[in-house]
Amino acid sequence: MHRITTRLLAALALAAVAGAAAAAPVFSSKERADGLLEGRGMGLAVAAENHGYPGPRHALDAADKLGLSAEQRAQIAALVDQMKAEAVPAARRLLADEDALDRLFIDRKATLASITEASQQAGRSEAAARVVHLKYHLAMVKILTPKQIADYQALGSHVEPAAPAPDADAHHHH
Repeated sequence: MHRITTRLLAALALAAVAGAAAAAPVFSSKERADGLLEGRGMGLAVAAENHGYPGPRHALDAADKLGLSAEQRAQIAALVDQMKAEAVPAARRLLADEDALDRLFIDRKATLASITEASQQAGRSEAAARVVHLKYHLAMVKILTPKQIADYQALGSHVEPAAPAPDADAHHHH
């Protein structure tokens, strides 16, 4: 029994390490839903974040560290408002489509045809929500200077936690 437990723990440790290296953050269903309905990307914009396209909300949060001008702050604040105005309805559609898929199973009405259709619809909604978040990261490269973008990247990971860790800023004091 002990040997099995040790092997299981080793396998779980490896899985955790592999998971940590993956791009997509892990959220509970509730954290993900709540974040999406607040207009946060909840991992949808990881492709942009990981490759030098800063997020508007994160850039505003780091405005002082990035040395944003008053004009940049105003432009980015406007982007955040526009993004939220588009992202929240897109999130509602996505969550409704995912609920519809769940409902097929809850109501014992799932068939290959119904789950295929519901999955494709949820996929389209997720793609639409992803594009909303990504396009605002694209817009940021026209507002920030190359140095500000480099400084933003140097601040570290910008995966959106559901709640900030108690010492979330400890790693940013250089």
